[in-house]
Amino acid sequence: MPRAIIVGASRGLGLGLVEEFARRGWEVLGTVRNEASAPELGQLALGGKARVEQLDVTDRASAERLRDLLKDEPPFDLLFMNAGVGHPRGETVLTASDDEAWTQFRTNAVGSVRTAEILVDLVRPGQGVVAFMTSRLGSVTDKTSDHADLYSASKAALNSLTRSFTARHAGKGLSVLSLHPGWVRTELGGDGAPIEVEDSVPGLADIVEKARGTGRHAFLDYKGQTLPW
Repeated sequence: MPRAIIVGASRGLGLGLVEEFARRGWEVLGTVRNEASAPELGQLALGGKARVEQLDVTDRASAERLRDLLKDEPPFDLLFMNAGVGHPRGETVLTASDDEAWTQFRTNAVGSVRTAEILVDLVRPGQGVVAFMTSRLGSVTDKTSDHADLYSASKAALNSLTRSFTARHAGKGLSVLSLHPGWVRTELGGDGAPIEVEDSVPGLADIVEKARGTGRHAFLDYKGQTLPW
């Protein structure tokens, strides 16, 4: 039975990924910052479909605690870094507060990749996948508007750090995926988004399963289309 860690699984895409991989027969561990704020994931855990552990990607110590908790278990086949925050509503790089601006980079870029660095040795060498939930808005090539400038920049930074991550761990034979889920109707995506979680996550799971053992690094959307960096 393949094993997965979904980081940032309290709701939305993260919760959907837990449900999807569990449905496919994976053993799934979902992480949350606060278990009390994740009742749906808690119900999955009570039903034996998932396991829940605490993790905050902006807190190095919590990632180290999770690593130490899991280090003697069988290796995981997937580490999926989904945790992130959305653009501060109505703000720009000029009007956002310093805390709003730095939170984008601390959570979406630095926290995500640093947590992956701490947990990467839990992933099965040669067969495992490390996936980062990014966005097409992080493509510098495609960036032709001022929409969500801080969020876009944080995802561009994530993509760059992911490339460094891939180079650093090249000898492990891991597949590293930077995945765009589409504009999905979640708390982050908003009510106007045209794609449902149920439309996005099966495609993301298909991509992960096909990538196992390939050792590839790619920037893809949920339909498997290659995106420009």
